Amino acid sequence: MSTAQRGDRRETRIEADPALPTILITREFDAPPGRVFKAYTDPDLVVRWLGPRRMTMRIDVYEARTGGSYRYVHREADGTEHGFRGVFHEVRHDERIVQTFAYDGFPDGVSLETTLFEDLGGRTRVTTTSLMASVDARDAMIRSGMRRGVTEGHERLDELLGGRSGNTGSGTETEGLRP
Repeated sequence: MSTAQRGDRRETRIEADPALPTILITREFDAPPGRVFKAYTDPDLVVRWLGPRRMTMRIDVYEARTGGSYRYVHREADGTEHGFRGVFHEVRHDERIVQTFAYDGFPDGVSLETTLFEDLGGRTRVTTTSLMASVDARDAMIRSGMRRGVTEGHERLDELLGGRSGNTGSGTETEGLRP
């Protein structure tokens, strides 16, 4: 299962091996690992890109450090809220984040996520592997709308980093992203 056009490195690929309870998400960004990593770990930046465009985001806590925790809420226009939480098990600057991920609507569905930041010489490949409790839990996650949320979030991150979509060229979008 994949959502990317193989020819465009800036398309988000979401793949699920039919035999394993995993989701593999891959996306390349035209920015060095330090800038991309900062966008993943600085709450002032995370709130600007994570999740679907149609929702706003509130961060209750976001301690992106080994042993830290997070909780954030996505809010729909009608007021419906979707809360997410987890623990950062390992945060290795510009290289790797290992964290748990849970949706408040399904609190027993905790997954373990490992995100790698690969230096491609001025660009970065971000690869996230999510390990779920079962293939059924994995499939439920995919059916939940995560595909749209992840893809739109990556598009928004590309905009924040100064990539192709929505970049006004003013420079203000990326000021907080200098490593």
